[in-house]
Amino acid sequence: MEPDVVVRRQEALAAARLRMQEELNAQAERYKEKQRQLEEEKRRQKIAMWESMQEGKSYKGNLKLNQNKVESGASTSSAVPKSKPNKKPLRGGGYNPLSGEGGGTCSWRPGRRGPSAGG
Repeated sequence: MEPDVVVRRQEALAAARLRMQEELNAQAERYKEKQRQLEEEKRRQKIAMWESMQEGKSYKGNLKLNQNKVESGASTSSAVPKSKPNKKPLRGGGYNPLSGEGGGTCSWRPGRRGPSAGG
């Protein structure tokens, strides 16, 4: 092989590697900035939650309201919430599945102790 060709090929490889490394560094910087913004937003939400908790408000409710405001700002559709009818409980108040009373037809009983094969 000719030395000129080898040198040019190595220079081209080095230039390509440098270009790829710069592109990778730029992507990493964009990712770091995005993560920094997400951390800042989480910090702001925690501060708002703490302040509303100090005021005696429902901080979880405020957080959901803030998220709903952002979502409703993005979508202009107005949804009317439906009122739920009063639901009766599925079972009576005295139902306890561990007591074995008041339940259905199947009652669980522990298996026999000892080896499963009879000897």
